[in-house]
Amino acid sequence: MDLTNPLPLLDEAVAALKAPLTEEDRSQGWTDDLRREIQEEISLSRSALRRHGLSTARYLRPRLEEWLDKEGVRPGRLRSLVSEVQGCLETAARTT
Repeated sequence: MDLTNPLPLLDEAVAALKAPLTEEDRSQGWTDDLRREIQEEISLSRSALRRHGLSTARYLRPRLEEWLDKEGVRPGRLRSLVSEVQGCLETAARTT
């Protein structure tokens, strides 16, 4: 993964979060509303980066992991992907 370009990872996350939840996802604490809200938040970041360039990353303040903690989402495939997105956005912000 190219840590200076988060767009491919954001594309992957949006696609994964658009898909219906599995029973395993639900058992980890995901709901359809939460899935949609997180997907929309990632989509907004992705759109900002595409429209205004990667230097925009320094203005993004992803709080996705805090949000998932507050909602009680346990570790799993989607949580890992969202954590990776947050880390990638934070790295891009530091390097631009």
